[in-house]
Amino acid sequence: MKKTWKYRGAVAVFILPALLTFTGLIGYPVLQSLIKSFYNWNGVTEGKWVGISNYAKLFHTDTFYLANKNSLIFALVLVVYQICFGLLMALLLVSIKTKFSAFFRFTYFLPVVVSSTVICQMWVSLFNYDYGLFNQIFEALGLNYRQAWLTSKNTAIFAIAFVNAWQFMGIEFIMFYTAISGISQDLYEAARIDGASTVQTHLRITIPLLKETFRFCLILAITGGLKAFDTMYIMTGGGPGDYTTSLTLMMYKSAFTSNKFGYGSAIATVIVLECLACTVVINKLFHRKEE
Repeated sequence: MKKTWKYRGAVAVFILPALLTFTGLIGYPVLQSLIKSFYNWNGVTEGKWVGISNYAKLFHTDTFYLANKNSLIFALVLVVYQICFGLLMALLLVSIKTKFSAFFRFTYFLPVVVSSTVICQMWVSLFNYDYGLFNQIFEALGLNYRQAWLTSKNTAIFAIAFVNAWQFMGIEFIMFYTAISGISQDLYEAARIDGASTVQTHLRITIPLLKETFRFCLILAITGGLKAFDTMYIMTGGGPGDYTTSLTLMMYKSAFTSNKFGYGSAIATVIVLECLACTVVINKLFHRKEE
């Protein structure tokens, strides 16, 4: 440590660019949102100080609690789908040696790099009540069942959460695949010599060694649910009613539709605080398990 501190000038030179970039692109906008959240401001003229009125209004709005509920549902779907399927696909691809591994990696990750607009429009067609694939499958099977996937308050939030989870599952898959590939083969060889099956090997060796990857993926999934926006905006616009509204969609409508930038900044601040709180709690839980 003393040796590192001796070269603090060199350390500062390497840290400074990243620190300045983070401060300029993230730290400063967050600080400005916090400041503007205490003003009644339309984004153009000089704002009027209103104290915590924007927060009081927000916390007394039913849509705020519905949006938080939707964000939690969104986060839960992302955690279950992305982490479970991402891990399963990574384990299968590592366990089953095939010359098509590169193709499967490309296929799993492809939806991530495709435009969200394209992905959402594709799934809107699949969910369509009249000619959508899912309802057509029920009809082909002779089942007298049709579901209004995106216009029913009971299914809309789960449908769009699934679409988002499906699109970005490739990120968790790549992280799990990379982490598993970095585990020493000596551990697996020793387990095979001791007679362990593939399932036992993964349960006793692979999964315990993926603790840090699990932590990072969990943070990504939960914060991704809390700040979900594009899927909801494109597929349902927050409808039916407000049943698929998220905090980010509330923020967008308040700031850019109603020109209530002070109120929108208050919502943005709450989103940041919720994401930070979830990150801290997850880190604490994983740190406690290490002790």
